[in-house]
Amino acid sequence: MGAADTMPSLPEDPAALRALLLATLEQRDAAMAERDALAARNEQLHHLLMKLKRRQFGQKSERLPDDQLLFAFEEIEATLGASEAEAGQRSKGLKEQHAKRRRGNRGQLPAHLPRIEQVVLPERETCPCCDGLLVEIGADSAERLDVLPARFRVLVTRRPKLACRACPGVVLQAPAPERLVPGGLPTEATVAQVLVARYADHLPLYRQAQMLARQGLTLGREVLADWLGTAAQEIRPVVRRLREILLASPRLFADETTLPVLDPGRGKVKKGYAWASARDGRPWGGTNRPAVMFRYAPGRGQEHARALLAGYRGIVQCDGYAAYKALAGDVPLAFCWAHVRRGFFDLAKGGAAPIATEVLQRIAALYAVEAGIRGRPIEERLPVRQACSQPLVAELLTWLDAQLGRLSRSSPRAEAIRYTLNHRKGLERFLDDGRMEVDNKTVERAIRPIFLSRKNALVASGDDSGARWAAVASLVETCKLNCVDPQRYSTDLLTRLVSGWPNSRIDELMISVSPTPPAADLAGNSRGGGR
Repeated sequence: MGAADTMPSLPEDPAALRALLLATLEQRDAAMAERDALAARNEQLHHLLMKLKRRQFGQKSERLPDDQLLFAFEEIEATLGASEAEAGQRSKGLKEQHAKRRRGNRGQLPAHLPRIEQVVLPERETCPCCDGLLVEIGADSAERLDVLPARFRVLVTRRPKLACRACPGVVLQAPAPERLVPGGLPTEATVAQVLVARYADHLPLYRQAQMLARQGLTLGREVLADWLGTAAQEIRPVVRRLREILLASPRLFADETTLPVLDPGRGKVKKGYAWASARDGRPWGGTNRPAVMFRYAPGRGQEHARALLAGYRGIVQCDGYAAYKALAGDVPLAFCWAHVRRGFFDLAKGGAAPIATEVLQRIAALYAVEAGIRGRPIEERLPVRQACSQPLVAELLTWLDAQLGRLSRSSPRAEAIRYTLNHRKGLERFLDDGRMEVDNKTVERAIRPIFLSRKNALVASGDDSGARWAAVASLVETCKLNCVDPQRYSTDLLTRLVSGWPNSRIDELMISVSPTPPAADLAGNSRGGGR
C-alpha cells in the first residue's frame, strides 16, 4: 500500500474544499494562539520566579521571610509544571523536549535503595516475517522513584509456658522484654518516628495524630506527648555525656536565640531562650566530629551563659553580646567577623557610605583568604593567616581608628566602628590559632532549624518542656550534622537503653562524636549489653 493510499480523501467540490481549508486554518490559528498564550504565561511565571530569587539572594531589606519565600517558590514551580504538562498534551514535540530536559537534570537515585525490576516485553516474541523465536540482544532501562506509604504493623510477643510432665509444679517462661513505655502500645521504633517527626521535621503532635487517624489509628495528641516525655527521660544519660564531650573540646562556638514558650499560669506565650554550644573540626581537618548541645533557659542574662559553659576552659567563639563578655575572666573569647560585617552592611546598601563600603571590601578580602584554606590542616592554615590575613586585619583596624576621629560620635558609622575596635582582641584571636574560624556561623547554622519550629508551632509548653526540647534537639541536630539518619539512630538508641545498656559503655552510643569509635550499627543491628 503506497503513501498516497493512506492519505484522507479530499472533496472534489471547490466550495466544500474551500470550507475544509478555512476550518483547518481556523484550527491552526486557534492552536497557535493557545500556544502563544501558554508561552506568555510561562514567561510571566519565569519572570516572577527570577524576582523571587532576587528577593532571596538580594539585599537584606528586599528579602521575604524564609517560609513565605519557600512557599512562593513551590507554588510558582508547580504552576510552571502544570503549564508544561498542558503544553505537552497538545504538542508531542514539546512533550519530548520537556522529557529530555528532565532526564538531563534529575541525577542518579541513591545506590542503597532497593531495585524492583519490571520487564516490559513486546506483544509478540516471534519474528513478524518468519515467525521464528526472537532472542534478546540488549535492553533499555530507566529508573523511577517509587514510594510505599508508611505502613504500621503489630508485633506480637508470645511467651510460651513450658512444663515438665515428670516433675509437678515446674513451669518455665521467659521474662517479658523491657518496654520503653510500660503497658503502652508503641515499640521503640514507633516512638522514634514520632520523636523525629516532631523535633527534626518540626511536625506538631496534633498533625501527627491526624496522619495516624487516616490509617485507622486513634491516638490522641496527649498519648503521643506521653511517649515523647518518656523517651526524653530515657536519653538523659546520653545527652549528659554529649555535653561532657563538648566541654572537653579545645574550641567551642556559642550563640542563643529566642524560643516561644507557653506560660501556663497566665495562659500566654512568653519568651524563652535556646542557648547552644557547638564544635566542628572539619574546616581544619580535625578528627573531632561536629556536634551541638542545646540548653533551655527562661532568660538571656549572663548567668545562663555561665551555666551553658560551666566547667569549660577552652576558647569560646561568640558574638559581642554582654553575657559572653562577662566570661572573659574565665575563658578566652574569639569574636565574630560576620557580626562586624553586618554592622556595616546596612550602612553601605544605600550607596552613599564610602567608609562602610570600604570596610565591606576589606572584610571580603579576609574571607577570600579563609575560602582558600578551608579544609586544610592547621600547619597549612596558620602560616597563610599570618602572612595574608594578619596584615589585612591590622590595616583595617588602623584605618578604622583614623576614620573614627572624623565622624560624629553619635553617627551610626561611628557606632559600627567602635563595636569593631572595642572587640579588637577577640577579632584578632583567630590569627594565632589554625583551629579557629573567622566567624560564628557554625553554631548559627546549627540553631537555624529552631526557626522552622517557631513557625510551625510553639516550641515548648513551659520551662520543663523547653528543657525536654533542648535534650532531644541536641541529639537530632548532632545526627544531622554527621549525616546520620535521626530515626534509625533514635530507634537503635532507645532499644539499647531500654534493654539495659551499661553506663560504662555509653560512649559507644555517641553518634561518632566521642573519642571511642561507636559500636552502634545504625542500620538497625543490635549488640547485646547488660547492666
